[in-house]
Amino acid sequence: MLIKNHSAATLVVAGLFAAGITRYVVADEQRSTLADQSSVAITIYNEDLALVKDIRRITLDTGLRTLALRDVSGKLRPETAQLRSISHPAALHLLEQNFDFDLLTPQKLLEKSVGQMIRVIRTNPATGVETLESAEVLSVANGTVLKIGDRIETGVPGRPVFDHVPANLRDHPTLVVTLENDVASAQQLELSYLTGGLAWKADYVAELSPDDKTLDLNGWVTLTNTSGSAYPNATLQLVAGDVNRVREDMVLAKAASMGVVQEASKRTREMSEESLFEYHLYTLNRPTSLADNQTKQVALLSATQVPVSKELVLHGNDYYYSASYGELGQKLKFEVFVTLENTQPSHLGLPLPKGVVRVYKRDKSGNAQFIGEDQIDHTPKNETLKLKLGNAFDVTADKKQTDFKRTDSGTSRVYIYESAYEIKIKNAKAEAVTVNLQEPIPGDWRIMNETYKHEKAAAHTALWKIAVPANGNAILKYRVQCRY
Repeated sequence: MLIKNHSAATLVVAGLFAAGITRYVVADEQRSTLADQSSVAITIYNEDLALVKDIRRITLDTGLRTLALRDVSGKLRPETAQLRSISHPAALHLLEQNFDFDLLTPQKLLEKSVGQMIRVIRTNPATGVETLESAEVLSVANGTVLKIGDRIETGVPGRPVFDHVPANLRDHPTLVVTLENDVASAQQLELSYLTGGLAWKADYVAELSPDDKTLDLNGWVTLTNTSGSAYPNATLQLVAGDVNRVREDMVLAKAASMGVVQEASKRTREMSEESLFEYHLYTLNRPTSLADNQTKQVALLSATQVPVSKELVLHGNDYYYSASYGELGQKLKFEVFVTLENTQPSHLGLPLPKGVVRVYKRDKSGNAQFIGEDQIDHTPKNETLKLKLGNAFDVTADKKQTDFKRTDSGTSRVYIYESAYEIKIKNAKAEAVTVNLQEPIPGDWRIMNETYKHEKAAAHTALWKIAVPANGNAILKYRVQCRY
């Protein structure tokens, strides 16, 4: 496709004053690209939101000017864009700004030419001779319709040639600002704006020790850039927390102006961390480049020999305490949990952003094998992390109701339910295990008798911790009375 370039059209801006109307003529627009950029800083939030601060060194003539800031995010939110002069704060007076994100493509050129004349070059396949015809673009909806001479043709029968590029088509997303400038020397201009298309999430890789007593934890930040622009050598900051989008402008302004509130933890060598409002801010300790349509991972944290405990848990249900059921299940599976404390004595004690924790363990040959993963929410320090990794293979349970009866309590619509249960836990492993049986019991309840002592873990939860010998079994029998 052939395109003939032309200079940008002049803009006329009218200002209305009490004495009358004065016309200002703005010179051809001045373009600024990434070549003018002296630094860029990005703060990325959890919900497809980022704050970009783009600083460029630009020399403007005095008077009314049009400045086209190219290479901004294609998902820039124009209502949040703000341009200011850092070196000469009083020099710029902004009058108007337009965000041009309709990008130059062959299809867009045709769309913008509807109702206008273009030229079409055809090449004779036999002779190679080119002919030129004028054509009116009638429509480009579901295909191109052209009027050439006295005929209508569909499709483009050759190479279309355009006389100019429409003023509102850009090859890159561009913010066009009309302003008055009082200083002729070079200035440091900062453009800040909110944008979509930049996202991050945390991913964690943990390796469990051979005895299941400790793990090594590494955290990674996965960055995704689909904003339509690149950010070379950017200062990168990440905010962990659930920001209310209704008041996000207040929070982001705070993020742009606040300094370090507390000293970064020594355990986060790759990223420093600080409190920010009711969130946590992570700062990468070196610049990084984000290309458009790129996913990048950077290290977040690392910790070694974090103490953990493994739990095998069987959860019951509350429905069978008020009716007769008999068999309640054969070979019931125990859920496997790994629990750790996010504390300094456990070699952590760091605010952990939400993400997925993937756990590995080495086999006898020394090869790391994947053993499960779980999603964690934002976790402050001194909290407990409980990761569900899967279901146990060698530890199962058979469960049945051995007795049930209901009696009238003498009070209207209040009954007494008495039932008995037997849970047989079978362990096919070569070592002993301890299992947790959690039973949600409704109403006002009491255990009448039991073969193992229970704990009242919560108002409606009975918990039994039972040791089961290697290649053996254990049987829990209990009778419970409920009133409701």
